Amino acid sequence: TPHLSWLKITGSLPKSEPETENFGKILKIDQVTTSDEGTYQCTASNPMGRAKHEFHVHVEEPPQWIKEPEGGVYSVGTNLVLLCEAIGNPEPTIQWKMNGMPIDSRTFRGRISSREISLTNLQLQDSAVYQCEASNKHGTILASANVNVLNIAPLILTSDAENYAAVVGYSAFLHCEIFASPAADIRWTKDDSIKPLSALRYELNKNGTLEIKDTRKEDSGSYACWAANSVGKRAITANLDIRDATKVVVTPKHPHVLKSHSILLKCQSEYDPHLKHSFKLSWRKDGDELPVNSTEDSRIILDRDTLFISSVALEDQGVYTCVARTSLDSVAAESHLIVLDVPDPPEDLQLSEHQNRSIRLSWKAGATHNSPVNESIVEFEESRLESGRWQELTRVPGNDTTALLSLAPYVDYQFRVISVNAVGRSQPSKPSLRYATPPAAPDKNPENIRVEASEPNEMVMKWEPLKPMERNGPGLEYKVSWRQQGVEVDWNEETVKKHSLTLRNTPTFVPYEIKVQAVNNLGSGPEPNVTIGYSGEDIPDAAPSGVSVHVVNSTLVRVFWFGIPRDRVRGHLKGYKVSWWKTKSMLDGKRHHPEKHFLTFVGDRNHGVVPGLEPFSEFRLSVSAYNSKGDGPESSPVEFETPEGVPEQPRFLRILNFDKDSVTLSWGLPKRANGHLTGYVLQYQTINETHEIGPLNDISVANRSTLSWRLSGLNSSTKYKFYVKACTVKGCGKPVTEEGLTMAQGSKGSGKNSEAVKPTQKFHPIEALEPGTDYTVRLVTKNWVDNNSIFEDVVETRGRAYAGIYDGISTQGWFIGLMCAIALLTLLLLTICFVRRNKGGKYSVKEKEDLHPDPEAQSIKDEIFGEYSDSDEKPLKGSLQSINGDIKATESADSLVDYGEGEHGMFNEDGSFIGAYSGSKEKGSVESTGSSTATFPLHA
Repeated sequence: TPHLSWLKITGSLPKSEPETENFGKILKIDQVTTSDEGTYQCTASNPMGRAKHEFHVHVEEPPQWIKEPEGGVYSVGTNLVLLCEAIGNPEPTIQWKMNGMPIDSRTFRGRISSREISLTNLQLQDSAVYQCEASNKHGTILASANVNVLNIAPLILTSDAENYAAVVGYSAFLHCEIFASPAADIRWTKDDSIKPLSALRYELNKNGTLEIKDTRKEDSGSYACWAANSVGKRAITANLDIRDATKVVVTPKHPHVLKSHSILLKCQSEYDPHLKHSFKLSWRKDGDELPVNSTEDSRIILDRDTLFISSVALEDQGVYTCVARTSLDSVAAESHLIVLDVPDPPEDLQLSEHQNRSIRLSWKAGATHNSPVNESIVEFEESRLESGRWQELTRVPGNDTTALLSLAPYVDYQFRVISVNAVGRSQPSKPSLRYATPPAAPDKNPENIRVEASEPNEMVMKWEPLKPMERNGPGLEYKVSWRQQGVEVDWNEETVKKHSLTLRNTPTFVPYEIKVQAVNNLGSGPEPNVTIGYSGEDIPDAAPSGVSVHVVNSTLVRVFWFGIPRDRVRGHLKGYKVSWWKTKSMLDGKRHHPEKHFLTFVGDRNHGVVPGLEPFSEFRLSVSAYNSKGDGPESSPVEFETPEGVPEQPRFLRILNFDKDSVTLSWGLPKRANGHLTGYVLQYQTINETHEIGPLNDISVANRSTLSWRLSGLNSSTKYKFYVKACTVKGCGKPVTEEGLTMAQGSKGSGKNSEAVKPTQKFHPIEALEPGTDYTVRLVTKNWVDNNSIFEDVVETRGRAYAGIYDGISTQGWFIGLMCAIALLTLLLLTICFVRRNKGGKYSVKEKEDLHPDPEAQSIKDEIFGEYSDSDEKPLKGSLQSINGDIKATESADSLVDYGEGEHGMFNEDGSFIGAYSGSKEKGSVESTGSSTATFPLHA
C-alpha cells in the first residue's frame, strides 16, 4: 500500500496545522481564505517507487474594507477629502452616493474617483451624508460619512470660574474646551494682564487646556481663556491655588538590627494645612502594602507614622516604604532594613593530607547574614582522656575554609568548626570523622621545677606534670636526677609516676643540682635543664653585733648593727627584726612592766628607724636576724633615753562663771605631759554665727600648778572662743577649746541652782524671773566641776510692755464679743463630739497620747538630744594658723626607707608609713570632749 502525503508548492504559506487536516486521500481545508489559494501536490510512494499529482485551488471572497470614509464638522471655506478602499475576489466596484442617491460626476461640483471624493471651498449647502458602496458577485458593503459645514461663533464648553489646585513642583492643568467653526484662536492671560502667557513653562494643548509646568507659589491667581474666530469671541475665567508639596522622610534610612532585637521606623511628614483632611499615610514592604492593624501576633505594629517590629526575624529584611498621599500629590520615602545574625554553622567537613602530626580540614561556610565571617574556630575532642570535652585547637582568620592542623601523638581526634562574625559565634558544625595519631616519645619535660622543705634535713623536689595532650603515649613516668653542687660527681636517679620526690637526711641548706625528664613506653623526652635548689632551712644561729642607737628626737631613733655571716643564716635571709620595750618614765621614775614592740626590716641591711616612741622615757632595744624558718637569737639589749616633747591636749576646758565683761576658765592636766610642765598658754578671740573671728589674744600662765584663770576686759553680750595649751621646754601642745557668751550690759549676774532634775524629765520650769532681762541657763551634771556641762544658752524674758498691749486689747468691746463667739462655738463642737463618741465607743487615753503627742515636750527632747554636738572639732575661718602657729613640729631628716614593719603593719618593706604607731596606754588616762552649747526652752 503506497504512502500518501500533501505539499503546498505555490501561493501563500499554508494555515496552521489545527486548521489543515490531512486524511490521506482527501485534503480538507476549513474556513478557506485567499491565503489558501495556490498549487497543492499529492505524492504517493512505496518501495517500488513514487507518483505525484498537482491540484490548483482558486479562492474568491466578498468585498472587505481597507479604508472607510470619515465624516466631521468643517468650516466654510475649508477643503474636504473622503477616501474609500475595499478588496475582494473578484475585485469589487466602488460607487459614491450623497444622501442615498448616486452622485452624478457631471453635475457634482467636486472631484470624484473610485477611491476618493474631494470638495474645495466648502459652503453650508455642502453638508450631507456621503456614502461609499463596494460590491462584487459575492456581495455588497456600504460605509457612510456625515459632513457638517458650519459657521458659528466659539462655544466654550468648560464652566466659568472653575477652581483648580496644584502643589509646588507639579504641573497644573486649566481646561478650556471649545467648539467653533471656523476654528477659534485660543489664548490665556493671568490676573489683570492682557498679554498672553508665553513662557516656556506654559504649554497650550490642542483642546485649549493650559498646562503650567513646575508650578511655583507665585503661579496662584486668576486666569482667563479667550477664544475668537471670524464669527465672534468668548472668554471664561479659572482660579488656581498652589499648595505646598507634601514631604516625607523615614528614619533611620539604612538600619542594621540584630536578629531578635527590635526596630522602630519613624515616618516624618509635612503637608499643606489645606490638604489636612485628605492626607493619609501607608506603609509598604517590598512594594506590598502592609495592613494597618497589628500583624503576626502583634510582632509588627503600625501606628500611623511609626512601624515597630519586635523580635526581628531574618525574613523581616527588605525595603520599607512610607507613602504620604493627599488629594493633589503622593510622595514616598524608603528605609532599607538589614537584619544581622550570627553565621549559619559550617557544613561538609572533610579531612585530607593525613600525616602523623598534621591533617588538613576543609569545610563549606554557612550563610553570613549580612555580617562577613571574621574568623573560624577549629575545636577538637579526643576520646581517650577527656571524652566529650571540646577544646579550641586553632583559629583561621577571615573567610578561609581550610586549615592545616598541627596534631599531638597518641590522640583520637574529632573536629568541628565555629564561624564568627561581628554579631557573634555560629552554632558548631557537625563533627568530622575521627582521626587517631600514632604514639611517640615525649616532646618536652616538666616545667617549674622547685624545692620545698619543711624540715631542716629534708628536701622535697616538685614540678608541674605534663598535660594529657603532652604525654605522647602510654606509660608516662618522670626520671629525677640530683647531686649536691660542688661535692658529688655522679647523679642520683629515681623514676616516679607522681610529680614530687622527697629526700631525707640531707645537710641543712646546701645547693643541689636537679633534673627531671619525661619518659613513656616509646622513649625519653629531650635532655632536661639543670635547676639549682636548696635543702631544708633552719633558724639563724647567730645574733647581730655592734648594735647602737642614735636618738633623733623625742619619738624617733635610728638603730645601727652589724649583720650575721652568711653561713650562720642557715637559709635565705629575709631581714632583721628590731625589738624594744619601755623600762621607766623619766618624769616620775616609775618602772614599767616590759611590753615588747618590734619592727622588721626586709633584706640584708644594717640600719633602720624606729618611730612612735614615748617622749622622756627610758627604753631597751635588741636586734635579731630571721629567715623563712623563724627568728634567730637576739643581740644584747642596748639602753637609751628619749628627750622631753610637747604635752598632749589638756583633758578638758570649762567656763565656770560668766559676767558681762569677765569669765572664769578651768582646765585639766594634759593626758600625757611628755616632760616637765613649764606652764600654760591661754588664748581667746571673738566669733559670731558665720564663724568669722576676731584677733587672737594670748595670756601666758607661768605657774604649772594653775588650773583656772579669770579673764577680764571682755565685751558684754559677745561670743568668745577660748583655747588652752600645756607647755614644756620643747614647746606647747594641741589646745583644748570652748565657746561662751558674755552677759548683757546691766544684768545683775547673780546665779541660782535649781533642785536636782530627774534623768527622765523632759523639761523644767524656771520661775520668779524679772521681765525684760537676759539670763544664762546652764544644764550640768550634779558634780559639774569634774564633768562637762550638757549645754548652756542666753535667753531674754518678756518685758512689761507686752502686758500693756494685752491689757489694752482685753478692754475693747469687739474683742469681748469675739471671745464670746469663740466660746459658744467651742461649746457646740464639744457637744457634737460627746454625742459622736457615745455612738462610736471609747478608746484608751494611751491611744490618744500616741495619736496626739505633746509637741512642746517633743520639741524639748529634740533640742536637748537632737542638736547636741561636740564643739572642740568645729573649724573656724582663719583660726588654724593663728592657734597652731607657735607649735614647732619636730621632724626627722631621715629617709622613710629606714622605717621597718611593726606588729601593727606600720611600714612596708621599703619603709613607707602605712599606719599610726600604737603602743600601750598609760593606766588611768582619761579622754574627754569639750562641752557644747545648745538652746533650752524657758517657761517664765
